[in-house]
Amino acid sequence: MIGASFLSAEQRASLVRMVRRTSELHGAARRANAILLLDDGLSCEAIAKVLYIDDDTVRGWYDRWTVGGERALAAFDFKGAKRSLTPDQETLLVEDLSARLFSTSSQVHVHIQAKFSVEFSRSGLIKYLNRLGFEYRKPKALPAQANVQAQEAFIAGYEQLLNALGTDEVVYFADAVHPEYQSRPAYGWVRKGEKVAVKRTTGRKRLNLHGALCLEDFDCQIIEGETICAQTTLRLLKRLSFNHPTKRKIHVFLDNARYHHARDVKAWLTQPECRVELHFLPPYAPNLNAIERLWGVMHANVTHNRYYPTETEFTLAINGFFKTTLPTHWRKFRDKITDNFHVIRPHEFRVVA
Repeated sequence: MIGASFLSAEQRASLVRMVRRTSELHGAARRANAILLLDDGLSCEAIAKVLYIDDDTVRGWYDRWTVGGERALAAFDFKGAKRSLTPDQETLLVEDLSARLFSTSSQVHVHIQAKFSVEFSRSGLIKYLNRLGFEYRKPKALPAQANVQAQEAFIAGYEQLLNALGTDEVVYFADAVHPEYQSRPAYGWVRKGEKVAVKRTTGRKRLNLHGALCLEDFDCQIIEGETICAQTTLRLLKRLSFNHPTKRKIHVFLDNARYHHARDVKAWLTQPECRVELHFLPPYAPNLNAIERLWGVMHANVTHNRYYPTETEFTLAINGFFKTTLPTHWRKFRDKITDNFHVIRPHEFRVVA
C-alpha cells in the first residue's frame, strides 16, 4: 500500500496547478468524468474534492451537459446561465442582509433557500454576495456610551496644548496592558490548501504592565506589578518625573481607571514640587489614547502566530520588545502609532443587537 503525505508542499502545489490548468487535451475528459460520477450518484461536493475543483464548477459542467450535451461539454467558449435571484428577490435579499448580521455563508444559504427556493453552491453564493457589495468581516467593537461632543472637545484641547507646548514641556500617553501566555492565531498569507496551525500554550500566566509613551521620541516606560493599582501609577509617574529633571511640565494623558484617581495619586500630584499634570480621556474613548496603538503593534510583533514553549520565554519576548525592538526600530512604527485620532460616531454604524 502506498502511504499518504509523500509529497512536499511545493510538489503538491505544482501538481494541483497542473490539474487545474485549462487545456483541451484533458479538460473535456475531466468534465466527462464529472458527469459520469454525477450519474453514479456522487454529490457535487464529493466530485469537487476528488477532482480538485470547486463544487460550483461541477454544477456549471452539468449545466453545459443539460443544455448542449457532449458538444457543449467539450467547448471552451460555452456561456451558461448564471444562478441568481430576480431583481425583486435581490432587492429583498439586500434588505435582509442589511437588517441582520449573518455569521456564515451557510446561514445566508439557508435563508435564500427558505425564502426564495433558490439553490446556490457555497463558492457561487460568496461570489454572488460580493457582486451585491457585501464582504465577510468582523464588526467593530463600539464603546457602549461613546460621547461625540466629549471626543471632539478632547481632540480640540489636545491640539491646543500641542500648539502652545513649550520646549520645557513633554507629553506622554499612559495605560495598562495585560499580555497573556496564550497562543494568539492571527490572519496571514498561506498557500491555498495548506493546513497551518499554531501550537497552544498550557500556562495561565499574564503580565500586568503599566506603561507611558512619548510620541515625540517614542520613549516608553514600563512598570510591572502583581496588579495594576495606585502604586504602579505612582511608580510610573515618579519615573517620568525622574527621567525629565529639566522639564517644567510633564503632561500625561490617561483613562479614568479608578487607580488613576486614587487618594495616594492625588496627594502626590498636589505636592508643590510635582511637575506632572494628568489629562483624563473622555469616558469610553480608548480610541483617543495613542498608547493603545502601541499595544496592538506589540501583539502583532510578539504574540500573534507565535508559540513560546515556556512562560519565561514569553516574558522575555514581551520585555524584549519594549527594551530592544521599540527603541531600535521605533521609526518604522511611527505610521501605526500616532495621535491622528478619529471620533467614534455611533450613528454612523449599524449596531448589532
